[in-house]
Amino acid sequence: MGDPAGCGLQITLAAWQALKEQDQHTFYVIADPQVFPEDLVDVISQPDEALNIFASNLPVLPLQEALPAFEVGQPNTDTAPHIIESIETAVTHSLNGLASGVVTNPISKAVLYDAGFKHPGHTEFIAQLCAPDGTAPLKPVMMLVGGGLRVALTTIHMPLRDVPKHLNKELLIEIGSITHTALRERFGLADPRIAFTGLNPHAGETGTIGREEVEIINPAAAFLRAQGISISDARPADTVFHEALSGAFDAVIAMTHDQGLIPVKTLDMWGGVNTTLGLPIIRTSPDHGTAYDAARDGVARPDSLIAAIRLAADMANASLS
Repeated sequence: MGDPAGCGLQITLAAWQALKEQDQHTFYVIADPQVFPEDLVDVISQPDEALNIFASNLPVLPLQEALPAFEVGQPNTDTAPHIIESIETAVTHSLNGLASGVVTNPISKAVLYDAGFKHPGHTEFIAQLCAPDGTAPLKPVMMLVGGGLRVALTTIHMPLRDVPKHLNKELLIEIGSITHTALRERFGLADPRIAFTGLNPHAGETGTIGREEVEIINPAAAFLRAQGISISDARPADTVFHEALSGAFDAVIAMTHDQGLIPVKTLDMWGGVNTTLGLPIIRTSPDHGTAYDAARDGVARPDSLIAAIRLAADMANASLS
């Protein structure tokens, strides 16, 4: 469901209208049915019921309790327990094989924090829900897909000044391994080719413009290659995305958030998808936030959600092959 005061409900209805005649993209929504037009909704009690009604009505699996009163475009902490319940139910369904994957509509972390939410964000919460009881949360890796690129991120929401302190060989080996496995198991690539970006301009110019490449990134790449993974040493970030678009690499692992997102959003501002690697389930989401203003004005675009649904279906099919 995402944040009901944001764009999620509007773009979900628009996505159903765009996909309802494509049975390979059947989905259901975990939400309060009353937030959708009554004549377009069918309430379901089990996920598989969605298969028979998707072509004619939007399948909605109800929350345990109706949503409190809220105003579209206005964050409301009273909706936080319902948002969390929707996420938990979706993950449980996917873990239990009742759904092929989870597509998460945008949430506002501030809304959840005000209600006592203890996780850094959506992704970390889902990673903990996927971990076996009594074990540490799984390591999630954020990958953006769009514009012909697949870009995994080494660091996400941290100040640039902190990135060099966060980078280490072990982290890059872990992210490289997770990305390689996901490309094989979720994207159906038998022998994926991956590129590391450099952190510094010109990938450090053999150590003259920074030492992270020669001391951290390249040793991690060498270790991964010794494990049979096709991955490059650090490549200059100003050319490696062009190389990927030209077919040299199937995915790029960027060192920073903006380094990875700028090319994806430049090439496909509206259709980019965020997917989480390293989980036992498929999880995708639109590559944008709650868009409260657009939701209030009724102008939110469904492109990214539609792309997220299609990617989740493609990943599920690749996992079965």
